[in-house]
Amino acid sequence: MVSDDYVIGVDFGTGSVRALLANAQNGNEIAVSEFEFPRWKKGMYCDSSKNRFRQHPLDYMEGLEHTVREVVAKADRGIVENVRAITVDTTGSTPVAVDRKGVPLALNKAFEHNPNAMFFLWKDHTAIQEAHEINEHSKKFAVDYLKYAGGIYSPEWFWAKLLHVLREDAEVAKACASWVEHCDWMPFLLTGGTDIREMKRGVCAAGHKALWSEAHGGLPPKDFFVQLDPLMDKLQHPLFARTYGSDTIAGKLSPYWAEKLGLPINTLVGVGALDAHVGAVGGQIEPYYLSKVMGTSTCDMMVAPSGDGIGLIKGICGQVDGSIVPGMVGFEAGQSAFGDVYAWFQDLLTATTFKAIRDSDIHERTKEQLLEGISKGLLERLGEEASRLPLSMNSELAMDWFNGRRTPEANPYVKGALLNLNLGSDAARIYRALVESTCFGAKRIVEHFGDNNVPLKGIIALGGVARKSNYVMQMMADVLDLPIKVHNAEQTCAMGAAMLAATVAGVHQDVQEAMGKMGHGFRTTYHPNGDRTALYGKRYELYKSTANFLQDTCMGSITGQEDLR
Repeated sequence: MVSDDYVIGVDFGTGSVRALLANAQNGNEIAVSEFEFPRWKKGMYCDSSKNRFRQHPLDYMEGLEHTVREVVAKADRGIVENVRAITVDTTGSTPVAVDRKGVPLALNKAFEHNPNAMFFLWKDHTAIQEAHEINEHSKKFAVDYLKYAGGIYSPEWFWAKLLHVLREDAEVAKACASWVEHCDWMPFLLTGGTDIREMKRGVCAAGHKALWSEAHGGLPPKDFFVQLDPLMDKLQHPLFARTYGSDTIAGKLSPYWAEKLGLPINTLVGVGALDAHVGAVGGQIEPYYLSKVMGTSTCDMMVAPSGDGIGLIKGICGQVDGSIVPGMVGFEAGQSAFGDVYAWFQDLLTATTFKAIRDSDIHERTKEQLLEGISKGLLERLGEEASRLPLSMNSELAMDWFNGRRTPEANPYVKGALLNLNLGSDAARIYRALVESTCFGAKRIVEHFGDNNVPLKGIIALGGVARKSNYVMQMMADVLDLPIKVHNAEQTCAMGAAMLAATVAGVHQDVQEAMGKMGHGFRTTYHPNGDRTALYGKRYELYKSTANFLQDTCMGSITGQEDLR
């Protein structure tokens, strides 16, 4: 029987957006489209030396229109007429300053080229000082407003970034009526919202990034923020009073967006959520399985039934009722740099050569062929070479903190490192050390859950790295000494958004049913190699002792407020 129910999931990643049109009954993919953000690709509004990573809202709007229109164009008219709902996930915490109508300030001509008026991408670390102040400030209150956020507030998160922009840019501060997560703005945009006070904020981002918890009455009180900095007094308090699960309807497509996207005007729009959490849904997360979304960074998600008695876990990125699967507590951990570490190394190897080729007198077509020939499959070739290398306690060692540490115990000050180098340390050996370091970072997270009496049953791997790199995944299994199931879906985040859309549309009674009916299952399982696991266990102890030394060194260099700025 041909289904007459279809849904669209839209997944906004770091560098691109993907739309997936799927059968809402069985999850069969009808069409997929991807769009790279043009301004981001050019490096506009970013400065990696200052850890500043901003994205223009036009990248998002253009990407949304392009991808959804393309999947619509690829489908039969009968399918398009029966699209029931659309749900969006985004990176996070990726907030932006908006006016009273909920319009990002960068869409105002006066701010169109001002990075402070744009979305602060998740990995923007310009708010290190503000995060430090929030952590110190919270100690003054009888109520611990950080306890459901892992006890440590990160510069990657909502309030730190808001305070930073209020301090740094008086014009943006004056025009800013509210501060909005990307995943909340997209549904507001699609439904034609014109009053920021009516925006439906998702519990996912609010709970994990913005200190929302029903246990302490929602957001921290006004005094918490105004005593932190009087600049916060200009904002409405509370910034929002309610949150909603991702199985909730945000509204219907506005006539404008229905026409722009080529969709029925009665198409429902779901409340938005963060990409990793939605990816865990697309990857058919199960209670007590750690779902690792492995991309530029990693987000490690776990769910446990509400009432299972797991206590507060310090040092993670929060535990929030209903943030992943309604009716379950969602736990988040992760690594601030994962695939980014490998990409950095590839750029390190190729950047000078690429510049020399581009500056040469070689014919343009030949240049492009050379550039493609050098870069295509470079990391895969390095992985093949590295897999044949002998491993010993004296092999090159690396630390994965290239963008600070997210879990356990968030710390933006620590740095990456390479040790045990000698004149024989070639590219393959250094790449092996970098991959090993990211696997050790993953093991530290698994160990942290174990230290807090969480009974992890296994690992589910999702994302580009999990699907593309046998070398990374086998080493991960060897290091963790656990089997790792790799999910079949190529677009797990977009599929998770489609599952949520199917739930919003009432095609499935809850998210668990949607996962069961629409899930694609698993493609392969990596099993640990016992011989290598033993040596990795010894090297992991060396990694931890090195980590302790480096952390003490990094923190020892911070002597006062002036150094933090």
